[in-house]
Amino acid sequence: MIKRIHTKIRIIWFKHIKKLHKKIVVLIYDFDGVMTDNKVLLSQDGIELVQVTRADGLGVDMIRNLGIKQMILSTETNPVVGKRAEKLRIDAVTGCKDKKEYIDSYCAKEGITFENVLYVGNDLNDLEAMQNAGFSLAPKDAHPLIRKTADLVTCAKGGQGVIKELAEWLVGEYKWLKK
Repeated sequence: MIKRIHTKIRIIWFKHIKKLHKKIVVLIYDFDGVMTDNKVLLSQDGIELVQVTRADGLGVDMIRNLGIKQMILSTETNPVVGKRAEKLRIDAVTGCKDKKEYIDSYCAKEGITFENVLYVGNDLNDLEAMQNAGFSLAPKDAHPLIRKTADLVTCAKGGQGVIKELAEWLVGEYKWLKK
């Protein structure tokens, strides 16, 4: 079963590999539903807790070694987003109401275009950013419209290694591109 799914992903990946030739400059992640399983634990004191996987931390390091800048872009204002970004040594923008508008501004400031963006999202607030990104990816359990929009859907669900799976593909495909 897993081998069949990976074969399908490989076919989809090669179908879209030409988009990667334009050189991904920045990889932007949504937080909840990508780095987490989209659930939150709420203590009686009002403190929110989320669970992440260390595998994604390794994935972030693998992508960093490719020279691709990474950042988290979240509508949430929870401090846990910033703490996770700090631990991963990537930037985080929280409380973002319009992700496409923010990315437009970011691209203009950096002198790049949306074509240079690989965006990873899972829900409807990611739709416009995904539609405009040079390449988009969604976790297996993303909203149906997001899965339909994405260039690639991972085998991993949100919070269960989405970034690590992406990193493995990027490392493998970058090696393939350099041959």
